[in-house]
Amino acid sequence: MSEFALCLTHDVDRPYKTYQGLFYALQSNPGYHLRTLLGRENPYWQFEDIMALERDLGVRSSFYFLNEPSLLRTGTLADWFDPKNWIEHLGRYDIEAEAITEVIHALDDGGWEVGIHGSFRSCDDFDRLRTEKRELESVLGRDILGGRQHHLKLGPRTWQYHRELGLKYDASPGSSSTHGFQHGYRPFRPFDDEFVVFPLTLMEVSLPDPGRSFESAWAECEQLLVEAEANDAVMTVLWHPRYFNDDEFPGYRRLYREVVAWALDRGAWVGPVGDYYREFLDDGGSEATRTGRTRETVQSEHEAE
Repeated sequence: MSEFALCLTHDVDRPYKTYQGLFYALQSNPGYHLRTLLGRENPYWQFEDIMALERDLGVRSSFYFLNEPSLLRTGTLADWFDPKNWIEHLGRYDIEAEAITEVIHALDDGGWEVGIHGSFRSCDDFDRLRTEKRELESVLGRDILGGRQHHLKLGPRTWQYHRELGLKYDASPGSSSTHGFQHGYRPFRPFDDEFVVFPLTLMEVSLPDPGRSFESAWAECEQLLVEAEANDAVMTVLWHPRYFNDDEFPGYRRLYREVVAWALDRGAWVGPVGDYYREFLDDGGSEATRTGRTRETVQSEHEAE
């Protein structure tokens, strides 16, 4: 395979606008943020718009669904006094809710990949990750191939847990503050077997705000695309669904379209991570680098950044 690839992903963290509205209202446009927080309008529900955009471009992508445990149901006394747990709890959604199950099936029926977005503490909790995987597969009606950990958080045994649970890939290594090919140009096999890791090249929040300077944001995207093409790289990008809402995040939708269109114009393979895995890596072939890189190697690279 000589062409480069662009893998498209979306982490479904918060499909509903909740406490964020109060924070944003204190900064600017309080009327809009309070209206969208308290009213029936839901500006973070962008599934249909993303599907329409990608359908228009002739591509599909991966959607990773988060199944954050309910603090009220499973939390310990210590958990209740940890502010981080309340931040996660107040924004959680139920993957078994009717609206969520309907969109999961719509995505799957339309050729999009549905994967797991392991909850914040699941990277160190095998039982929790197993439960989250089982519940998502119950909603979907079949097995999933892989996903990405929430907040890109990896523990010493996270990839081992993924393997034991039958997942074929993880797409977590990366950064929310920087972008590039720090983890290499190709997916790699940390255990020299069928399990593959896809490094995250670009998360949208690491870019200059395209609403303020679209040219600056696009220049950095184009630089990454040129580097990917020159090195036959597998470039993985993450656009959270809420960033397709032009009212709050102007420019990000257009930027995403430009990134995809550029890659298509250059003849790149463009699609979901799972499709790339099935098409090029499922037989344990050489498309993924057999570097023997471990979770500890990636973690040390994170700490050095």
